[in-house]
Amino acid sequence: MSTTEDSKKTAKPKAPRKKAAAARKTTARRKSTARKKAPEKPLSVLIVGAGFAGLGMAIRLKQAGIEDFIILERGNAVGGTWRDNQYPGAACDIPSNLYSYSFAPNPNWSRSFSGSEEILDYVHHLVAEFGLEKHIRFEQNVAELRFDETKGIWTATTDKDVVFTGRAAVMAQGPLANCSFPAITGIEDFKGKKIHSARWDHDYDFSGKNVAVVGTGASGIQIIPELVKVAKHVKVFQRTPGWVMPRPDFSTPEWNKLLFRKVPASQQAMRELLYWSHESMALAVIWNSPLTRIAERIGKWHLRRQVKDRWLRRQLTPDFTIGCKRVLVSNDYYPALQKDNAKLITWPIARISEEGIRTVEGIEHQVDCIVFATGFDVSHSGTPFPVLGRGGRVMGDDWKGGAQAYKSINVSGYPNLFLTFGPNSGPGHNSALVYMESQLEYALKGIRKIVGEDLKMLDVREDAQQRFNKSIQKRLAKTNWNSGCKSWYLTEDGFNATMYPGFATQYATQMSEFKEEDYQTA
Repeated sequence: MSTTEDSKKTAKPKAPRKKAAAARKTTARRKSTARKKAPEKPLSVLIVGAGFAGLGMAIRLKQAGIEDFIILERGNAVGGTWRDNQYPGAACDIPSNLYSYSFAPNPNWSRSFSGSEEILDYVHHLVAEFGLEKHIRFEQNVAELRFDETKGIWTATTDKDVVFTGRAAVMAQGPLANCSFPAITGIEDFKGKKIHSARWDHDYDFSGKNVAVVGTGASGIQIIPELVKVAKHVKVFQRTPGWVMPRPDFSTPEWNKLLFRKVPASQQAMRELLYWSHESMALAVIWNSPLTRIAERIGKWHLRRQVKDRWLRRQLTPDFTIGCKRVLVSNDYYPALQKDNAKLITWPIARISEEGIRTVEGIEHQVDCIVFATGFDVSHSGTPFPVLGRGGRVMGDDWKGGAQAYKSINVSGYPNLFLTFGPNSGPGHNSALVYMESQLEYALKGIRKIVGEDLKMLDVREDAQQRFNKSIQKRLAKTNWNSGCKSWYLTEDGFNATMYPGFATQYATQMSEFKEEDYQTA
């Protein structure tokens, strides 16, 4: 990660939990700021979203000496996906020491793979440690983002008709920020309880209930083992079996935490070890190589070791190359499916009825509750709100054939706008926050150029964007993601606007160089 000398400050390794509770209380008190009027003078930066990306951008701005920015958050608390996804068993499938910012290490992770509550504590710690609370405007849901090319100003208008202006804007709302129930025939007819994994109802009592779970992806395989513990019966509706790998999850001993606190270099060394071990996985899951066969053998061994019944094992065996869909990690998903009160259903769903779920062979599975662990509005060809650039052009219209950007972060015709988790920035093997740090550093370079040189416009050239995307799509054609299976990485017509076809190291190298010749300035 490249940095300038005046932006190398890092957080002291304090325990997030010490400040988390106080930070959450303060967050609730800040609701009143939602009614404040926007400042008349444009700020340097508008940030949309107070999740990992938005808060990380804010930290890097402060470390670079840029203090006049605000974060517009539609909710009443920070955290993004980790605030929303608080379902039973929610956890990260990347090791905690890698799923955190290198400039804000946490020496006190309780486990190798921490749960959502502990990750959310870390997020609140970032807010408290770096003094971000005063920059956040809660309950401000951006309805439109518009660029005024005569003034070189971005205007964010919220659904409360509050207006905020800034010389630069950062879209940090996250790729899985929006969810909805899937479009299944009859879903409105169901008379029982419907719960989405990202909008969990903690007041609902599953005891003695017959429950259906729709979806066996990353969320589903975490929810199912927890529901089996409390529900009367759980029916799991699987569309496609995924590759499930063993999860090396261990509690962190106190001496390890103490070592990380006293010798921060030891934690950095651990992070480096985790980073390079995950980098090596790219050779197995991104491209079809001899390591792909090894990874598939590990997955099949894990399945054979945990599932003795041959028929069930056959139902759980993937028929696609590992990496084509998201690789799953779990030690308790397969055992949960074999409990007496659990049953795997592989017949396709025909419709949802008043009493439950009807599958194509004509059987109606009557249940009290349906849990949907699917139905995220991943945008491959649009934006979560209208974004208007030069000449009134609309980004959603420009992206109808598939989302494209320059280095995943800038879009031609939308000056001074920076995307996080933009097109083709998705990792298939390493921590999303590793990629995120590269994006934040690149955005910081652009913002400092805009502010430092008093630019009205910094707009990537159309030809530079086209060259970049032509190269990206050519590389993607050789990856496992584009090998034939259907996944949320692809649009309906098979265009991959999501994943980055390479190592995290290559992505960092790509983002380390800011080529001024690829931009128009004014």
